[in-house]
Amino acid sequence: MAISQLQIDAARAANVPSHFRDSYQSGGLAPEMTVIPPGRFEMGSEPDEYGHRREEYPRHLTTIPCAFAIGTYPITAVEFERFRQATEWFLRPELIWHTGRLPVINIRMEDVRLYLAWLSAETGQRYRLPTEAEWEYAARAGTTTPFYHGDDVSCREVHFNPFFPYKEGQEKRRWYMPRCFPSPKASETGIRTANAWGLHDMHGNVWEFTSNHWTSSHLYANRDGSASASADPHWYVTKGGSWFDPAVSARSAARKKRYLDELDTNLGFRVVREL
Repeated sequence: MAISQLQIDAARAANVPSHFRDSYQSGGLAPEMTVIPPGRFEMGSEPDEYGHRREEYPRHLTTIPCAFAIGTYPITAVEFERFRQATEWFLRPELIWHTGRLPVINIRMEDVRLYLAWLSAETGQRYRLPTEAEWEYAARAGTTTPFYHGDDVSCREVHFNPFFPYKEGQEKRRWYMPRCFPSPKASETGIRTANAWGLHDMHGNVWEFTSNHWTSSHLYANRDGSASASADPHWYVTKGGSWFDPAVSARSAARKKRYLDELDTNLGFRVVREL
């Protein structure tokens, strides 16, 4: 069955459109969400995938037992600003902040939790961070290649550091011209191609927090996608790569540990809404 039909069926079973927005109790619409159907997928990467790292191994079959909705885009600065104004959350003036449709950055895990609690209260629905398995499953959208675009990407499709492209690195080319100009920051969300489920910016732009604490590999990973008991509670798994990092960091299997209090201009998040 086609990936898109699975999505339509899951949305119908949950009595929501495939892409929807909840309403705020105070007026207006919450971030756009995309329904992801249940299923199984191969999580992680094999050693022969270019860019593979030890923490992505072993590749293993993982089951996503229930449908869920995930943000069509990472949370944007304008969406986070709604929370800030409603709660008087303190915006530190010494940090760099985005505006408009750029992804929100310089957000700690505690700030993410505050936003999720506010969003859940405003909509009457349960919002949370995606698990690492949910994030990778949603990013792959039925694919097994390094990127949902295939075995290679250009900076026209993914916002990564163009001085470190994928295919040229794989072929060990010593000299090449970057196909795009380097950027000193993230780009506006949604301007690059979506995957088969309609999700934007899963590869590149900003790293995204998951709810999983860090593990050094998938060796003892639970096959239902739930968090491992051997995880380090002070560090979290982030996924997706960023504008600052090489293309290999934007692969579906790539993962990076970030400290719970870490702030960065290439680190943001997207949300899950339970169905």
